[in-house]
Amino acid sequence: MRLISWNVNGLRACAKKGLADFFAEADADVFCMQETKLRPEQNDFAPAGYAAYLNSAEKKGYSGTAVFSRVEPLSVRFGLGIPELDGEGRVITAEFPDFSLVNCYTPNAQRDLARLPFRMAWEDAFRARLCGMAAKKPVILCGDLNVAHGEIDLRHPRANRGNAGFTDEERGKMTELLAAGFTDTFRWLYPDRTDAYTWWSYLYNARASNAGWRIDYFIVSDALRPRVRDSVIYSNVFGSDHCPVGLELTD
Repeated sequence: MRLISWNVNGLRACAKKGLADFFAEADADVFCMQETKLRPEQNDFAPAGYAAYLNSAEKKGYSGTAVFSRVEPLSVRFGLGIPELDGEGRVITAEFPDFSLVNCYTPNAQRDLARLPFRMAWEDAFRARLCGMAAKKPVILCGDLNVAHGEIDLRHPRANRGNAGFTDEERGKMTELLAAGFTDTFRWLYPDRTDAYTWWSYLYNARASNAGWRIDYFIVSDALRPRVRDSVIYSNVFGSDHCPVGLELTD
């Protein structure tokens, strides 16, 4: 089984930059997107053979997630069920027979860390949700989680220490999640691989020089580790300031 996740930084914008070509080439069973920036009625990306599930922000042109699946889920839920955290369209949960898939676009703490308190409340509620789900069925979490967990996960760790996405608080919450019974599939398979990034600033020619961050993940319940065949970063795919990531599972 193949799953793909991509922060498209605007689904309609990415559709003009080769999204359909990569979608067809990837041939995924489930394709998740973050930062779709549209309402469901504005979406005209409808690949044949896939059902589409979109969760949009109340604010127009902001945030949003989408799941395209050619395997019909048993059920689909939007949000965390917490009104004060659910206005930005950040979570879609699709339940399948042998696992539950959670597509997430984690809130950014912002450059001045103005949203760090909101982010911390989100992290605690989200982790509780995942742990509750995992007690019933293994979980696959994917998406733009807006944190580089280790120094190996960004080009300039010293210069970025304390910045949004690399604060001790955000990194600590990722550590808590992994300690609760979850595995970062890429780092589990490739513990020492450097220069493996999924997001690059549009400034300073960052992508050309590979001055990036790894903030897009496939994280699985520890129970699913035996099924993980590969965890892939498609760094040669353009169309967004993020690149897609993928998970290959054995049947």
